Amino acid sequence: MKVATKAYGLVDVDERQSIKFPYGLLGFEQLKDYVLLDAEQQPFYWLQSVDVERVAFILVNPFLFRPDYELDISDHELNEIGISDPKDALVFTIVTIPADGSAMTANLQGPLVINKDNRIGKQMILMDPRWKTKHDIVAELAAARKAPC
Repeated sequence: MKVATKAYGLVDVDERQSIKFPYGLLGFEQLKDYVLLDAEQQPFYWLQSVDVERVAFILVNPFLFRPDYELDISDHELNEIGISDPKDALVFTIVTIPADGSAMTANLQGPLVINKDNRIGKQMILMDPRWKTKHDIVAELAAARKAPC
């Protein structure tokens, strides 16, 4: 299928890249259909709305810069998207890159959890006080590299 994207213009997308968020994302509850695209800069991805070209999010795997990241999610919430085994899940966090050049941050309080098999996702809200909406990715990556094994 063809999708108009914010980053790349009109692109051909494989159906296997489609992801449905039945509840939408916070602030974008009305948009439920997305595609997951590789970004030119690894390790990032684009989550592009199928319905609104200008709505796209940069994603990253949070375990790359926070190996200690823990998701305390109820079985009920995981069952809503068909996950019974954690290894069936993909986990991403939304990245913010401010125009003013300040630190690139990731929202560890509201991760996106996607069922690999049925490609249904949900934005979870974590109550753990360690996880905030703005974690400095570069600073935390540097700290993780310095941490003793």
